[in-house]
Amino acid sequence: MYKVSSAQKQYNTYTLSDDSTGSQIEVVPERGGIVTSWLINEQEVFYLDAERFTHPDLSVRGGNPILFPLCGNLPNDTYNVDGTDYKIKQHGFARELPWTATAQSASDCASVIVELSSNEQTKLVYPFDFHLAFTYALRGNTLEVRQEYKNLSSTPMPFSSGFHPYFLCGNKSKIAVDIPSVGYQDNRTKENFAFDGKFNFEQDEIDSVFGKLSSRSTSVTDNDRKLKIAIDYDDFYTYLVFWTVKGKDFYCLEPWSATRNSLNTKEYLTVLEPNASCTAVMQITANFF
Repeated sequence: MYKVSSAQKQYNTYTLSDDSTGSQIEVVPERGGIVTSWLINEQEVFYLDAERFTHPDLSVRGGNPILFPLCGNLPNDTYNVDGTDYKIKQHGFARELPWTATAQSASDCASVIVELSSNEQTKLVYPFDFHLAFTYALRGNTLEVRQEYKNLSSTPMPFSSGFHPYFLCGNKSKIAVDIPSVGYQDNRTKENFAFDGKFNFEQDEIDSVFGKLSSRSTSVTDNDRKLKIAIDYDDFYTYLVFWTVKGKDFYCLEPWSATRNSLNTKEYLTVLEPNASCTAVMQITANFF
């Protein structure tokens, strides 16, 4: 049985539930349209820095933040459109702005639609009119995020988009990573390395960018928490990023449509013609074993 409810906490929070599997997701539209929590039989899937979350002036560290209109950062936070330089912060502004919940359903799944449109504030750093509509749909132990990106400008609109899910983890030495790529670039050093499925979790930070993906699925098995996370994504996504910090009980496995600096390099950049739109789908499946 599917259910959708809402309650006023610090922010209005939507709860999507599937009673058949004991799966429950919380969505907070006002705080960047983010999923903050995912419980399966009372066990949490996502990490969330709860204290940081209470401060509206700080970006959320946890849950599943939305990256738009860029993934990663730019040199000097700067890119150029038609001869004019613009400055924009890492991962863009979608994760920081209030979204609006516009529809919900509990028919064939538990779902809520959240939407975001351009405004005068966004156009100071991104000179385009746009509309985004994301549908969060919970069915069993799978969260599907269906996305629509629409260009409302009179000129072509370039962007990249992605997600930055924080997964709660146990002993990282017991994590097994399956990423469909034979190599990665260390974002800190810009060095390239072959990938054999293993990371050195004794490093202070791991920030690895994987391209040339050979399949549309990736996974991490946490043998400490007995939790397997599988992420499936369509052809919109061209890169995966694995990021974690020593001493923190999370790791991030992030599907991106393009890598860092694509607003300048144009590599894998999505460009929508005026009044055109495109769609993308990403699914996360979580199973405790």
